Amino acid sequence: SFEKTKKIQRLDRTVRAFLKSAMNIVLKTLLIVVVASILGVPMSTFVAIITAASLAIGLALQGGLTNIAGGIIILCFKPFEIGDFIETSSYSGTVVDIGLIYTTINTPDNKRVVIPNGTVSNASVVDYSAYETRRLDLELSVAYDSDIDMVKETLLSLANAHELVLKDPAPFVRLGTHGDSALIFKLRVWVKNEDYWTVNFDLLEASKKVFDKRGIEIPFPQLDVHQK
Repeated sequence: SFEKTKKIQRLDRTVRAFLKSAMNIVLKTLLIVVVASILGVPMSTFVAIITAASLAIGLALQGGLTNIAGGIIILCFKPFEIGDFIETSSYSGTVVDIGLIYTTINTPDNKRVVIPNGTVSNASVVDYSAYETRRLDLELSVAYDSDIDMVKETLLSLANAHELVLKDPAPFVRLGTHGDSALIFKLRVWVKNEDYWTVNFDLLEASKKVFDKRGIEIPFPQLDVHQK
């Protein structure tokens, strides 16, 4: 079969998927031509029909041609590949197929989304799988009367103790914002791509527990109302 050919197997899987889609269309077109020839349809007549039909179809399917061009752009410049987790203007998910006309992604909640290649090639795309590591940014609020040095030391210790947090670059903690009713600290750590959400949830849960143990208050939003 097409995908089992040794030379084809050496190609990138994104290229293989694209070529499979293109070959499918070409072979079906050739099959129609062969069948018409067997049935005795004169080739000159058939060519004229194909030419006229191609013109009509081309005018009707300008969007389709744009999608084909978009597919070629994706294939050549490789802004992402099959297996990458990407985010477009409307959707995010794992790329499962890059066809001649459409790119298919699976969303985290297991929905399949089919996006025209013309749309993808002309939009901004975030590829979260491009690099092996990723920075996790957290914002944690504490009361205004909290000891700043204690909060920083607590969060740094928490980050350094997590086995999935990378040591280089080292974790970073600083007071980032004076909020309306709280001091907001920024905690930044580097993790492997596949560990991003695990570390995100672990640090959020662990920070609440350690704040409670050390008496560091997480304030509720407050609003002072003065009545005359």
